[in-house]
Amino acid sequence: MARIGEVTTPVSTEDALVRARTRAALVPDLLVEARRVVNNVIAGWHGRRRRGIGENFWQFRPYVEGEAVARIDWRRSAREEDHLYVRDREWEAAHTVWLWADRSPSMLYRSGQAEVSKESRALVLILSLAELLSRSGERIAWPGLTDPFAARNGAERLAQYISHAEPDTGRADFSQVRRFSDVVIVGDFLDPPEEIMRWLDPLARRGTRAHLIEVADPAEETFPYSGRTEFRDPETGARLTAGRAETLGEDYRRLYLARREELSRWAKKVGWSYTVNHTDRLASEALIRVHTAMTAEMDAGR
Repeated sequence: MARIGEVTTPVSTEDALVRARTRAALVPDLLVEARRVVNNVIAGWHGRRRRGIGENFWQFRPYVEGEAVARIDWRRSAREEDHLYVRDREWEAAHTVWLWADRSPSMLYRSGQAEVSKESRALVLILSLAELLSRSGERIAWPGLTDPFAARNGAERLAQYISHAEPDTGRADFSQVRRFSDVVIVGDFLDPPEEIMRWLDPLARRGTRAHLIEVADPAEETFPYSGRTEFRDPETGARLTAGRAETLGEDYRRLYLARREELSRWAKKVGWSYTVNHTDRLASEALIRVHTAMTAEMDAGR
């Protein structure tokens, strides 16, 4: 997604291929980091299981008057004289969690205040969620890259798909995502808010549950530039030269935060979550917030 950043070069096919090869080389390390993040926060977490149509036993619960008698488990009920019990099965509808991370040139940005680029953080978050969801038995997918699948090694499989993916500078096509699915979208969301909302509005209209994670470099918020500074859009090559960059700081910070607030309000209005993760902070902070939001939705029976 477009942004004004420090000096870079315009995007070309050759640049995109170089970036793709570089990312492929980094993905194994990002997978290791993702698993470390998950292992540090997974204690006490449980899968998002819910009762419904399926084959796997979930729990016994008291029979409620009006339910079909055929649902009663007579063997379990025979253990007590005054109670009847129903055998609930785990929900196994065609539910999928779709994961997607922005891999456009703006995501390569990394200031001196952060140890990782925005792209690296975005992929660690996606792979962490893939690891966590796969351990819970969820089906996961990446739009345009994988079909939905369920596997204990889901994060590893997704990492392999990403390693071999073609260069990607556009937005995901979510047309195959259906109602009641979950979507996790990670990016810097630096395009005009109205463009982002127009892109994602079809998902909201279909009743899809989405979780937006904005990855931000700390320098993008604080604008620590002064003196003569040249900025260049990493996707178009457009330049802006400021003789005294510090004079732009106040207006820049106001517009930057206003963009985030507008997107966050819109996400809340359509029932989605919006999380900000700074690249000088822990990835686990965003992982916990998104997992909590997803679990709360399931508990509410959405």
